[in-house]
This record gives sequence, C-alpha cells and structure tokens, in this order.
Amino acid sequence: MEYTTFGRTGIRVSKLGLGGAPLAGDFGPADEREVEKMIHESIDGGINFIDTAPRYGGGESERRIGRALRGGRRSQVVLASKAVGPDEPFTYDATIRSVEQSLTRLETDWIDLLQIHDAEQAPYETIVGETLPALEKLREDGKIRFIGVSTRVLSLLKRFVELNRFDSIQFYARYMLIDHTAKDELLPLATEAGIGVINGSVLGLGLLADTPAPFLNKAIVEEAALRIQQLQFLRKREPHGLVETAMRFSLSQPAIHVTLTGAATPEVLRTNMAYCDGKGLEQEELERVYALFQGKKLFKE
Repeated sequence: MEYTTFGRTGIRVSKLGLGGAPLAGDFGPADEREVEKMIHESIDGGINFIDTAPRYGGGESERRIGRALRGGRRSQVVLASKAVGPDEPFTYDATIRSVEQSLTRLETDWIDLLQIHDAEQAPYETIVGETLPALEKLREDGKIRFIGVSTRVLSLLKRFVELNRFDSIQFYARYMLIDHTAKDELLPLATEAGIGVINGSVLGLGLLADTPAPFLNKAIVEEAALRIQQLQFLRKREPHGLVETAMRFSLSQPAIHVTLTGAATPEVLRTNMAYCDGKGLEQEELERVYALFQGKKLFKE
C-alpha cells in the first residue's frame, strides 16, 4: 500500500480509499456481516481512508461503518463523510443537523473530513453563506477536523479552491481514461493551494468495466464506447480488461491523494489493493491517453 500526505492537512492517507456507497447495497446486495469483514480486511491491508455519506443507503453505509469500527478500529482510519443532499436544504441548521446525525450513525465523537455533498445542487452564495459557516462552527467545536467539498462540476470546484476555506475537494469521473479534464486546470490549482484531492469513479460509473450503470443515458454510453475502442492498446485481458489500467491511471497521478474503490466484494477489494504498488502507465501510454481525449468532457457539467 502506498501513502501520501493529504494536502496541507498533514494527515497521512493511503492512496487507495474505501468508498462507502456499495457497503450499503446501493450497487447490489451487500450482506452486513460480509461488509464488516471487508472493512476489517481493508484496514488490515493498509487502507486507512474510508469515505461515506448519509445518502448512501439512507444512512445504512454510515451505520455499518460505525459498527465495523468498534473495538478500537476507529482510531486506525481517516473517516470522511458528507453533509446535506438533494432532499435537504443547504442551510446552516440543516448542515448542523446532518452532521450530528452522521456522528450518531458512525458511533464516533469526531469525523476527520466532512464534505459538502454535490455542491452544485445549491447556489454558490448559500454554500458560502450558510453551509460552510456551519461546518466551520462544527470544526471549532471539535466535531470535525477538516472541511471539504464534492461536485463533478470543475468550474465550481475551481471557485471553491480559490476561496481558500476548504481543505479538500472530491470529484468523480473527471480524471479517468476517457475523460481527464481535471488534469490541466483544476489539479495544478489544487496542488498550488495545498488542497487534498479525492478521485471517485475512476471506472466512469462502470463504463470502463464494461458494465455501464443502468441510469446512464444512451448518448453517454455510445460516446464512451467509441473512446474505449481507442484504448485497446491498454486492455489487459477480457472481460473487464481496462479496470487495472484505469485504477493505475489514477493511483499514479501525484496530484491525486486518494483514489476511491467502490469494492462490493472482498475479491474486488484485494485486486484493487494490489494495484496500489506505485506502478502506473508507461510514459508513452500516458502521453497517448492524454493526447486522445485532451479537453474532451464525457459528462456535461
């Protein structure tokens, strides 16, 4: 397992993090006992970063993680969660309430990193005037340590980085083999500001695993298929021959501190942990990928 320093926070984090959505069964059945074993196995294997949210499984992901971290495990991980969401206002009071509920479900007195979830769903002025001040108050009270923000909208993340009040950013499907548009503007800006960077969905919501999520629209799937055809030189094996390359593509990017794995089974978890060994694409391969899709967004903001 590889480790790095999470931006200006000074926290030492594993470059591979465990994503919490599959732990609640959001992407298929997930037995609670097996989930607990997988969390323990991830920690034993060197993963020390776990990312979840109240939205995952209606709070079930947080509850399962909280139970799995009993007995001294809590102190072994950097625990990240999120606040508010599509069914809640991004107000000061709602943010406080959301975090208090997360603390209860996670069975902990503090959350290391609390992120505003899908910040594009509220006006910028609301985020800055209400949501962020609520998190800053919770930090003063010792209930959270650091503050982050998540969204797929790169232009919005740039504004938040420039605000200089966040410790981290999280995006998804913006630095992957078929859409690496975060590379040229956002990642250098975050590095300069000392912001921790979390990368989610490096498989493009299943596109690079040959199993696209059912909610993806037809145009996206078709465009992705055209791009994937141009990546045959990277395919390792069939089926799912781009998974290893996709994981290594993100894990070896120095500007990305944590790459999340949404492992739903211990087998997938073990496989992804094996990729966190410092080996990335060959330089020629990397330059070829960059040239193929330079500035070409797959998902509209």
